[in-house]
Amino acid sequence: MKNIAKFGISALMVFGVLTVESSTSSSLTALNTVCVNKQTGSMRYLLKNSKQVCGKNEVKLIWNQAGVAGVAGVAGVAGVAGVAGVAGVAGVAGVAGATGATGAKGATGATGAGGSDGADGSDGADGSDGADGTNGASTNSQIKNICGVNGTTACAVGLQGPGGGIVFMTPSTLGNTSGLFYEAAPSTWNSSSGDPTSAWCNNTFSLLGVGSTVTGTGAMDGAAKSTVMLGVCTSGAANLADAYTRTVSGVVYGDWFLPSKGELNQMYGNRVAIGGFSSDTYWSSSEYDGNFAWSQCFNDGFQCRNYKSATLYVRPVRAL
Repeated sequence: MKNIAKFGISALMVFGVLTVESSTSSSLTALNTVCVNKQTGSMRYLLKNSKQVCGKNEVKLIWNQAGVAGVAGVAGVAGVAGVAGVAGVAGVAGVAGATGATGAKGATGATGAGGSDGADGSDGADGSDGADGTNGASTNSQIKNICGVNGTTACAVGLQGPGGGIVFMTPSTLGNTSGLFYEAAPSTWNSSSGDPTSAWCNNTFSLLGVGSTVTGTGAMDGAAKSTVMLGVCTSGAANLADAYTRTVSGVVYGDWFLPSKGELNQMYGNRVAIGGFSSDTYWSSSEYDGNFAWSQCFNDGFQCRNYKSATLYVRPVRAL
């Protein structure tokens, strides 16, 4: 502690409380006592329990015990907040907690679009039979083999048949392989002017599979051949024959068809008994190939092939 000079009565020192007094101040209990020269600031210790005193040009200093702490000063203004530090690495995820209780049931959603139809179920049990219907008109299948104008005579060639035609073939007729009676429609079946003409079929190039190969003969199967033709032809000789119906004594006969080659040949043989034929050519339902079908000339009985597009005469027949 050097150069201490020209100061007041008391001064605070760094390491304790330093009391500076004049030589006439009262004594204080102290740890150490020193004299400080007022001019030079030099110090000298006074020995304990000695009778030494400071001179007139000195100031007596006493190192005393620590005094009572002073009142705390006013807190200074807070400094500016520092920049936030970098976020730390996320910790490891904790163990999943237990499942919570089931929440309340939500409101019913809107109806979804309808699904596709399911497979059909099995058939149910048959229902009970309905009441019997009223009797219908008699059909040609109910009356057979009874001929003549009054329908009282057994059928024979030249008699009027049940359908109003003329019988031209019986089961005993030579060449009849069907065992049936046949009648040909009257010449006025289509109009009073006689038999109409037509192409064989509007489909003139397709093979229908109703062929016959031997001239003058053939199966008695005109009904079956006509059915095949009707499945393909939208117009033609078979369509004309099929469209014909006749009502006799309240019975409707609608099972007329275009005769096969064999049936047409039997018609030629009994052409006078039947009556009303042209001397020209008539169609049969027998096919020759994809382009031709069988026909028969009624002036000489010659059977020949003709283009399916040719316009020839048509006469329907029916079997009893």
